[in-house]
Amino acid sequence: MSTITQTVQSQANITPADAIQLLKEGNKRFVEKKQIERDLLQQVNETAGGQYPFAAVVSCIDSRIPTEVVFDQGIGDIFNVRVAGNIVNEDILGSLEFACKLAGAKAIVVLGHTSCGAVKGACDDAKLGNLTQMLGKIKPAVELTPTAEGEARNSGNIEFVNKVADKNVELTIENIKSQSTVLNEMFDTGEISIVGAMYDVKTGKITFS
Repeated sequence: MSTITQTVQSQANITPADAIQLLKEGNKRFVEKKQIERDLLQQVNETAGGQYPFAAVVSCIDSRIPTEVVFDQGIGDIFNVRVAGNIVNEDILGSLEFACKLAGAKAIVVLGHTSCGAVKGACDDAKLGNLTQMLGKIKPAVELTPTAEGEARNSGNIEFVNKVADKNVELTIENIKSQSTVLNEMFDTGEISIVGAMYDVKTGKITFS
């Protein structure tokens, strides 16, 4: 499990559980400032003939969460799907199907984060061009997140925002399974794992569901 640049053999030897563990270990190194030293240009050369990532991460476009950095991974290690609010649509599902069925990734991680601007926008029912329909995909998480009587259900209530972000990750996983027969079958047969996680923008720590 010490391979720095993934090869067809190292990828084949990684199980779905291993893939999640590698990401957990990477985030632990990141938080503890013990990142692996990598020659990124050497990795460019080593992956020029092919790529063998062990995981795919669906995360938000938020600039504070560069996925390879916070998981301490290098070039060729993970596929990245980045979209505001870490949601899925047909194009993203197709990308994930490619990543797992054709390119051999062993895990999908849906990575939400605290203080998410897209979630705040959905909580506030923000409307702006194409953003309106995108935020609509997060609205089910808003509607399904309970609050105490009189408690604010908008971006001014950061605890509510973060609970909605949690629920949004959960619903995105459900959407992946229900909207992609390919990925759902791979999950059911144990070929891949599909898990949720949350990144804390204050600490850099990732907590897996």
